[in-house]
Amino acid sequence: MHNRIDLIRPDAPSLAARGPHPIGVTTHEIDIHAGRTLTTEIWYPAHADTSPGTVYHTLLRDGVTPTLLHGSASRNARPAQGTAPLIVISHGYPGNRFLLGHLAESLAAKGYVVAAADHAGSTYEDQQAFDVTLVNRPLDQRGVIDGMAMLGGDLGNLVDCENVGLVGYSMGGYGALVFGGAGLAATALDHPRAGDSGALAQHLAGSDSHAALRDPRLKAIMPIGPWGNAQGMWDAAGIAQMDTPMLMMAGTSDDVSNYAAMRGLFEGAASDRYLLSFQNAGHNAAAPIPAPSESWAMSDVLGWAPFDHYADAVWDTLRMNNIAQHFAAAFMGMHLRGEALAPFLDGSWQGFAQGTAVGLTLEHLPAR
Repeated sequence: MHNRIDLIRPDAPSLAARGPHPIGVTTHEIDIHAGRTLTTEIWYPAHADTSPGTVYHTLLRDGVTPTLLHGSASRNARPAQGTAPLIVISHGYPGNRFLLGHLAESLAAKGYVVAAADHAGSTYEDQQAFDVTLVNRPLDQRGVIDGMAMLGGDLGNLVDCENVGLVGYSMGGYGALVFGGAGLAATALDHPRAGDSGALAQHLAGSDSHAALRDPRLKAIMPIGPWGNAQGMWDAAGIAQMDTPMLMMAGTSDDVSNYAAMRGLFEGAASDRYLLSFQNAGHNAAAPIPAPSESWAMSDVLGWAPFDHYADAVWDTLRMNNIAQHFAAAFMGMHLRGEALAPFLDGSWQGFAQGTAVGLTLEHLPAR
């Protein structure tokens, strides 16, 4: 049980169950543009004879303490044949490519190729000024798709980069909304952490550069705790340009991204969209892996226990992970593979045993 990211609780909703595919995992360097290269972990459906079990070597939130995560993937396993849609996972500030590793393994076992990058300037050991993330995050997300489309060999033959989903947590959610159509408001340029280079202006609503960022390959986004609407990043007109199908997840007690502000994004967008709310959960709702055992100790670097970066005061993290896996399978299956999974999103709590949807609300608004 030590630092496992692949556990399924007995009371997990049905689509959280492990999919039929063995999982492979490999590490790849993706060149986003000149001088910006992202270390990217790629999970994928593997050949039927693949044996499970791998260890991920990573760091805690303090950027110095090593930890080992245990999962079900097999390092550099032979990819399965056929084609598999791509799902990009984008961590928060700071974070790293393993922060949502539970979801990456779950989706790969269900037949998706999943790419999660270490966003340079936003990782635990490489936390640069905030404007680096504001400017680069949506560019990175598109750049990962471009890099995956250039893969060769068996893995390149497997990945379908014409049908892409994007999961973004916190600043990853900010990027997903910008990439998905919500151009920034002019007030974003006045944010005290926006920097003075003017580079953020390329994401302004109505600009040619923001229009050029849009990508027909992107079919669905899943922002979790998306940051920015409480900080003047968007106005109503910019939010109304967000026309990519969306499933948002949010904690109602999120004091980082602000639940009312996230609701404003959900209500103001133009796409077919859902909002899954975890009652009384904070900013760590749904996305982070369960807190590694090493994170329970006080960090001299941070002055607090890194546990707080992963855990929630009310909800069990594994339970939230399983719920996120369930809804991601339904939502991405609908939009990337045309699967008949709408009943899992109609508010009837299909797939949940009686009494196990307590604390959740699911809302839907159709495209306008």
